[in-house]
Amino acid sequence: MSNITDLKELYEVDDIKWLDTTIKLLKNRQFDSLDLENLIEELEELGKRERNSVVSLLEQIIRHLLLLEYGTAEKENNSAHWQSEIYNFRLQLNRKLTTTLLNYLEDELEQIYQDAKGYVELKTQNSVEFPCQCPYSLDELRDQTWWPG
Repeated sequence: MSNITDLKELYEVDDIKWLDTTIKLLKNRQFDSLDLENLIEELEELGKRERNSVVSLLEQIIRHLLLLEYGTAEKENNSAHWQSEIYNFRLQLNRKLTTTLLNYLEDELEQIYQDAKGYVELKTQNSVEFPCQCPYSLDELRDQTWWPG
């Protein structure tokens, strides 16, 4: 049985051990021994997870800013909580961002806004009219000191 076949089987049984073995092979420049099919799959999944993570954080920031800025019956009791959530989500987002992820968010900002707006419309039972397009720039959304109004 070849080393690649062994690695493919290892991937199915113990993906952490497969990862450790793959890292060792890469460090030793043993490229012919790599399980490229599963390595490519894992790298693609890693990229998706990272994109989904920053999208989720940005969507949370937008949701909370919309609730904070456009007011709801809950605003008086929840504004401090929403502000602390925004602060926390901004910290997490800024820690994760790379240039590539930042560019991705810039490209997807309007869709992320639409998703966030849909959520807050349901949450407020359509009792608040939110802007049709994102009223915030990506720089504002990431800035720990920026608040609307």
